[in-house]
Amino acid sequence: MIIKSAKYLTSVVDSKGILKDEIVEFAFVGRSNVGKSSLINSLTNKKNLAKASSTPGLTKMINYFLINDNFRIVDLPGYGYAKTGHKHIANWAGLMEKYLTESPNLKTVFVLLDCRIEPSELDRMMLDFLNNYQIPYVVVMTKVDKLAKSKIPQAATAISKTLGIRKDIIYPYSSENGYGREKLLEYIENVL
Repeated sequence: MIIKSAKYLTSVVDSKGILKDEIVEFAFVGRSNVGKSSLINSLTNKKNLAKASSTPGLTKMINYFLINDNFRIVDLPGYGYAKTGHKHIANWAGLMEKYLTESPNLKTVFVLLDCRIEPSELDRMMLDFLNNYQIPYVVVMTKVDKLAKSKIPQAATAISKTLGIRKDIIYPYSSENGYGREKLLEYIENVL
């Protein structure tokens, strides 16, 4: 797949704003600081499409991007780092849950995990949630440029064993050098 166009559409802060139309969506979720914005920018070849915050955990809204006038990438709030009150955390956790369970055209959730950090309890909770609601997902193992190429399969095996998931749904990715980009785009194209 070649991405010819990628543009920011809108951001929503409550469930009333969740888009419900005919356009297919792929959502990206993960711990704060896992490299979600960098991955979206790398995948779309647009340097500043998704804004990365210098303070992890600041994204508390759902951001929509239209790709090739054909499908959307949906950037969900990062979890696990928030410097905000419990009320705000509950609001945006509720928003994320509403999006994941009520978006009619959500095809896959890309769950991002840093290849150098053991999956957290929040990562496990996210996968449990997706499994419970039978929402299709794959795991994107980010920041693989920080590993020797020979260590990437070992890192995927470790994540597979730790989380009890199949290794074939783990996609290694580097936003720095584009490692894994073609495979991820191929996955999206096959789903479309």
